[in-house]
Amino acid sequence: MCYDTDAAPPRFQPPITTVHGTTVRLTSADGSSFTAYHAQPEEVKGLGVVVLPDWRGLHEFYKQLTVRLAEQGHPAVAIDYYGRTAADDDRGPDFSFMSHLPGLTRENIQADIMAAAAHLGRPAAALGFCMGGRNAFFASAPAFGFAAVVGFYGAPGIAGPYGPGPTQHAAELQAPILALFGGADQGIPPEAVAEFDEALTVAGVEHEVVTYPDAPHGFFDETYAEHHEACHDAWQRVLRFLAAAVRRTERAS
Repeated sequence: MCYDTDAAPPRFQPPITTVHGTTVRLTSADGSSFTAYHAQPEEVKGLGVVVLPDWRGLHEFYKQLTVRLAEQGHPAVAIDYYGRTAADDDRGPDFSFMSHLPGLTRENIQADIMAAAAHLGRPAAALGFCMGGRNAFFASAPAFGFAAVVGFYGAPGIAGPYGPGPTQHAAELQAPILALFGGADQGIPPEAVAEFDEALTVAGVEHEVVTYPDAPHGFFDETYAEHHEACHDAWQRVLRFLAAAVRRTERAS
């Protein structure tokens, strides 16, 4: 998993608006109910953001991240993956996510992403981490209607039992992509990142691929003091990328 229990998204600037955060339940296309956390800014200043967690699902890091986004004017909702299989909604340190992973399907995750986007009810982007980053890349496909997608350390290529990845499906993608990787991430080799970059270029997908040379998997975490500069740069890139998507949306309307 990306983040330990004490991990927290970095705070790099003061809020520009007050925020109200609350737990909600959403319903997917197959009728399944799942938990999400919705942070709503008092003053909306940008795109809505669907946050896609790592393997552990909707734990505290991602609830805090929705608040950080909303503090900058972005309505944000983070989803859980395990409403179909887990007995409750606790994703604390005792949650055995590995026993639930086999029950996940790309189709169900994508349906849940669409339900979250519908809940926001506005032009939106997807922002994912690890497994969520991989699924954010897939969510660049036109069917999702996202204005932009951002993936932190999402495996882009063929990955174990999950088969071909966004690299192999690049021709099906459309929304602009910001892909952020750690150069010291042992699970995602540089060759896989380069192949993803090249596949997006060939497919004509607008994109930016950034690798932080010494950063590990999960570097976007304020408890990683030694990676403060990478965290700060990544956060600023995310905010700029979302702002650029707003400008594109306004020009197209």
